Amino acid sequence: MIGTMQTPTGELTLRTLAMPADANAAGDIFGGWVMAQMDLACGIRAAERARGRVVTAAVQEMAFAMPVKIGDTLCVYTEIARVGRTSMTLKVETWAQRYLTHVMEKVTEATFVMVALDADGKPTPVPEA
Repeated sequence: MIGTMQTPTGELTLRTLAMPADANAAGDIFGGWVMAQMDLACGIRAAERARGRVVTAAVQEMAFAMPVKIGDTLCVYTEIARVGRTSMTLKVETWAQRYLTHVMEKVTEATFVMVALDADGKPTPVPEA
């Protein structure tokens, strides 16, 4: 459940600082920026697993339980849930480490589908682990 006392699931894949340029006038970080960080994390994790180029094929439903604020550290955790022939399904959790504290709050989660590509941009099999 989002926003309750729990610990992150998956591997910490990306940490970044939420800056004023990423926020609206009230100091809330844009949801699109958060989603972009999640996409970057999935790209990192999937490319490592595929040992090559990957692209995002789909993102399943996302809902924000609470805002990310300027100064928070955004922490994106990924877990490869399934590996198909050319695609991987990743479970992603995004947490905010609140500014100047050790408080971590889960702000959103989603499922991303990434596809491995060859040098010509065509889907290619994901190597065995």
